[in-house]
Amino acid sequence: MAAADAKPRLNVPPSMAAALRLDPVGAGAGASSSPSPSRRLAETPKTPSPSKTTTYSDRFIPCRSSSRLHNFALLDSPSKDDTTYSRLLRAELFGPDSPRPATPGPAPAPASPNTNLFRFKKDHSSAATSPFAAQHDCTAGSGETTASPQKPPRKVPKTPHKVLDAPSLQDDFYLNLVDWSSQNMLAVGLGTCVYLWSASNSKVTKLCDLGPRDSVCAVHWSREGSYLAIGTGLGDVQIWDSSRCKRIRNMGGHQTRTGVLAWSSCILSSGSRDKNILQHDIRVPRDYVSMFSGHRSEVCGLKWSHDDRELASGGNDNQLLVWNQRSQQPVLRLTEHTAAVKAIAWSPHQQGLLASGGGTADRCIRFWNTANGNVLNSIDTGSQASRGSECE
Repeated sequence: MAAADAKPRLNVPPSMAAALRLDPVGAGAGASSSPSPSRRLAETPKTPSPSKTTTYSDRFIPCRSSSRLHNFALLDSPSKDDTTYSRLLRAELFGPDSPRPATPGPAPAPASPNTNLFRFKKDHSSAATSPFAAQHDCTAGSGETTASPQKPPRKVPKTPHKVLDAPSLQDDFYLNLVDWSSQNMLAVGLGTCVYLWSASNSKVTKLCDLGPRDSVCAVHWSREGSYLAIGTGLGDVQIWDSSRCKRIRNMGGHQTRTGVLAWSSCILSSGSRDKNILQHDIRVPRDYVSMFSGHRSEVCGLKWSHDDRELASGGNDNQLLVWNQRSQQPVLRLTEHTAAVKAIAWSPHQQGLLASGGGTADRCIRFWNTANGNVLNSIDTGSQASRGSECE
């Protein structure tokens, strides 16, 4: 009966019972007179709050207070190009901003843009402000917006940068005695010798001497700038290695002097006073490939196109001929010049665009379309054109 009259008690560990202010099991009759657990919790003195609160993070979102996000540079600072584009776009959409007054005064109240973005009524009093109506032309007021730093005009010096002594240089219009290489090396034919001048260190090297019975009539560098072709007065064509100052090839075929040379990727063309153009394949022992005969006088100008498909030749007969590898007859015969055609240049940017310059009696540079043989333009230079060079 005593066990049945006992009150039910919580079966909790003693440590938890002490924290909850509960009497342990079997504390005796004094337990009934003690206050309730809720009252004891209410009467428990509170601990003073610390002066500095601690921030706790969640399980999935860590605390970001110690992170230095500005070091990550997540957003790029706007560049000047973006700023110029934004100003241009604003000027084209909303119109030019009104000019600021020159005299200081009270600042005007902020107002909306002077042009509506969506216009439902056509305004005939003002110019079109839509960028689509302007078709890439900026409005009159956007001149200041599009202003950007421009490169100063190129200044061409009026005095020579370097003066080189050239004794025994032949005064002959039909010869080609000076040529630049792609490695910034200058080749000059002086009498029977060929000299090389380096523009990087101003070093002068004597490449060869042809002897007293011969003379240099033409010099021309290969495209990579390693080999130099020399046309001689006896009609030969020699190839020299400029790095070793050694002759590696001697090719004949012409009856008289060879005054002009032209390189393609693997073909070396030579023009002579005998009116012929010889094609030499420098890859094989027997170099002769073909002969082009179309001029009635000395050949003084030769130039291969950049794709190695067409060869332009000029002669003392005032003719400009265009050849290809598939035929030994010229595909074009252009006769508008009134003097010898020596200056020839192909355009590297447009296929079939050819420029040619005439001698003293002609004094004109003409631009041709080799697809149909038409003259595109003619410019009077006031003097003879002796050398043509393409602009890369």
